[in-house]
Amino acid sequence: MTDLIEVKTADLVGEALGWAVGMADGLELEMEPPHYNTSWRVFARHRYTVTEQAKRFNPWEDWAVGGPLLQKHNVSLHCPQKDWDYWAAWITENGKDVAQGADLPLPAACRAIVAHKIGDTVQVPKELMP
Repeated sequence: MTDLIEVKTADLVGEALGWAVGMADGLELEMEPPHYNTSWRVFARHRYTVTEQAKRFNPWEDWAVGGPLLQKHNVSLHCPQKDWDYWAAWITENGKDVAQGADLPLPAACRAIVAHKIGDTVQVPKELMP
């Protein structure tokens, strides 16, 4: 395993955000090193009765991955308004609100999931930070 660094949830982007969401969701994660002009990438390992599979885990940019997480974690989204130019995402549970924002809806929702499950700071592999 690589060295972990502490990052504010509000500052998470890209692969580091994917890693944090996977950890918050209890997934078994692995990192794929750079090759063929790519950077480090996050994969989720899924184990079945007879087989296992590692699938790309990029919920901040792929609605097929991130969309079901919004439903699972009851994330509410609010689109940009004239007074602010970012997406807001929040989770309310037991009377407690956790909110995060971003330029796009999926990163905002992913940050809200991480903030709700882990907190305002999270540990991520240093290689995943831009």
